[in-house]
Amino acid sequence: MTKRRSFSDNFKATVALEALRGDKTAQEIAAKHKVHPTQVTTWKRQAIEVLTGVFSDKVRRAEDNEAEVKELHAKIGKLAVENDFLSQGLKR
Repeated sequence: MTKRRSFSDNFKATVALEALRGDKTAQEIAAKHKVHPTQVTTWKRQAIEVLTGVFSDKVRRAEDNEAEVKELHAKIGKLAVENDFLSQGLKR
């Protein structure tokens, strides 16, 4: 029984980018890197799926959320100071 090989992310990305270029067929790329052609096609498909997310609005929404979180943290800090000030005034 043979042991399953595991490939690094960099290796997968290299093979997927080579497949995306379209200069060579999946079989040629597979032979060059000593992997199965189906694996090359799978990595290429996964790369395409991830690339579509790069240009989506999710990145912009995450940036907007970070700004909103900073604003809310500032408001919480301000309210905490006001609350402490008022509680000290009531104790007198």
